[in-house]
Formats: sequence, C-alpha cells, structure tokens
Amino acid sequence: MRLVTYTLNGGGPRLGAQLGDRMVDLTALAAAAGSELPTDLLALIRSGRPAVDEVRSLLGRTESTPPGGAVHALADVRLCVPFRPGKIIGVGLNYVEHVAESHRTLDTERELPDRPVLFSKPATAVTGPGQPILHNAGLTKQLDWECELAVVIGRPAYRVAEEDAWEHVFGYSIVNDISARDQRRSGQWFFSKGQDSYAPFGPVVVTADEIADPHDLDLGLKVNGETKQNSNTRHMLFKIPRLIADISSGVTLEPGDVIATGSPSGVGAGMVPPQFLQPGDLVEATIQHIGTLANPVVDAR
Repeated sequence: MRLVTYTLNGGGPRLGAQLGDRMVDLTALAAAAGSELPTDLLALIRSGRPAVDEVRSLLGRTESTPPGGAVHALADVRLCVPFRPGKIIGVGLNYVEHVAESHRTLDTERELPDRPVLFSKPATAVTGPGQPILHNAGLTKQLDWECELAVVIGRPAYRVAEEDAWEHVFGYSIVNDISARDQRRSGQWFFSKGQDSYAPFGPVVVTADEIADPHDLDLGLKVNGETKQNSNTRHMLFKIPRLIADISSGVTLEPGDVIATGSPSGVGAGMVPPQFLQPGDLVEATIQHIGTLANPVVDAR
C-alpha cells in the first residue's frame, strides 16, 4: 500500500491511500463500512498489524465500487509530510563512493567504517513534499543535498538480531538529508544536519510488502532538472538488517521512527568546483517504486 497524509480544498490533514491516479480517504472508507481506523498515519503505524490488515481489507473490498466521498482524483489533493517521526536516525558514509568523496572534500576518514556511523535529526527538521528548504545565508554558504532511502519502523526493536530485523520494518519512504557543510562543530553533525527544514520526508510511505528488495532500488537527485546523484541501494555498505541491529543494540527503535540509510555519491560538496543550494533552486529526490520528493529552496531571512 501507498499510504499518505493529504489535504483537500484547504481542509485539515487526512489519512489516505494512493491507488494509481486516485486518492482514497481511509477514514471515510472505514466509516462507510461501519469500521474504525486511526485518523493519522503515525497512529496507524503504532496500532500495529490489525489496523494495517483492516486497511488492506477495506481497500480490497472497495477496489471496484468505492463509496461516494471516499475517493478523489490525485491531481485534486495536496500531499503533506506523512507524519512527524519520533526520532530520525541518520547514517553517514554508508555508500563506498560517498566515503571517498567525503574524505576528499569533507576531511572524513579515508578507510571504510567498520560499523555504522550514526547521527540524529530532530523532529523539528521534518518538512513535507513541496514545502521549502530554508536557506539562511547568515548560517551557511554550503547548503547541500543527500537523497536517502528512509526505513519506517513498525514494531519496537531493542537488541534485535540481524536475522529478525525485517519483522520490525513497516515500510519505506524518502528523506533528503539536507546539510549545512560549514556548520559542523568539532566533527559533530547535529547542527549541520538538524536545522528546521533539513529533513524533507515523503511523499508517501510504501508498506514493506510492496518492495520486493529494498537493496535493489535506483535512487537519484536533481537540482533544477540537472542530475546530481544517480545510484542504487545495492551499494549500501551496511544493509538494513545490520543498521537495525546496530542501532537497537543500545537505542530502542519505536513504531514511527525513521532510519535515513545514507547517501550515495554526488553531493554538492564533492563537485569540482563545489556546488551548493541557493534560494530559487528546486530539489527533486527520487527512489524507484516510491516516487519523487520535490522541495523548493527559499531565503529564510
């Protein structure tokens, strides 16, 4: 399923499922069937498998004759950020070629890391599709992009073994790991990567059953229509089960948490000469089977 949060005609956020060029309002669908569902995506994720199974059942029963008022044309709705994660855990240096370009341009280690490099983004950094990435020239002259596969956690995970990790994955989305390269502080990345709007997220959450192999997805990024990143998730250094096992060895992953699994090469800092985002730019991060997350860059002053 392709689960979203959307608005219609300026109304409040609604829980929906995208079916091709149609948007199904899941709350209205449940009401018409005499059923009840959580009214937002985070609550649905936290409700666990019974709620998700009910959504799947409702969609299956209404595929041919959906009730009136429960279906809208996709073109008539506005997609919002799917939900605000409890925590976002970023993974640095998780593609081999990005390790090389980071060493060359960002003074990181030359050697491949022997365990995942982790950092966090606060929930206040999250913004949705079509929403602005804030460029504050008083804080950065080096605003950069990173297209990343987002793993959405569906079940609590603590000290999870790699072989059991898949049981804790709800689905997948896109995170654009925006970074102010000149705001690293003594090697720490929090302020560089955690400012408001530095975690565009969306436009949909695709449930895990829809992605046959998350380690074989093309991903890339364009700025103003020009390709900057073009890779495949098969090039991850640490795969998803290893990331979940490593993080959960000391940090409880909760339903609705997001792991941003790292960026391929092609970031602005690695260009010759370096290229960085400016107000007026349009950034489009695309991952196969998920979609495109597009955000304009605006002057924050």
